[in-house]
Amino acid sequence: MAKEPLLNETELEEALRGLTGWSVEEGRLTKKYLFPTYAGAMEFVNKVAGIAERMNHHPFISIDFRRVTLRLTTWHSGGLTGLDIQSAKAYDGE
Repeated sequence: MAKEPLLNETELEEALRGLTGWSVEEGRLTKKYLFPTYAGAMEFVNKVAGIAERMNHHPFISIDFRRVTLRLTTWHSGGLTGLDIQSAKAYDGE
């Protein structure tokens, strides 16, 4: 797999302005979601899994009852890339 180019600080700041609720924590693009029910959280996780498979770019997923946290990074590039931004937008249905 070819390395994706890392986003520089300016590119990352610009990309974050186009994303709702996403931030960079410990070098990973991160968003926390809260759902009304556990089943709703699990439906979302299954949706994310399908998108991740199609994109061949997989997030870290933490599930805590109704709370789901997604964390993104591009391992083979060693940081955040456009793939992470594209994934974030896809998970939010954009």
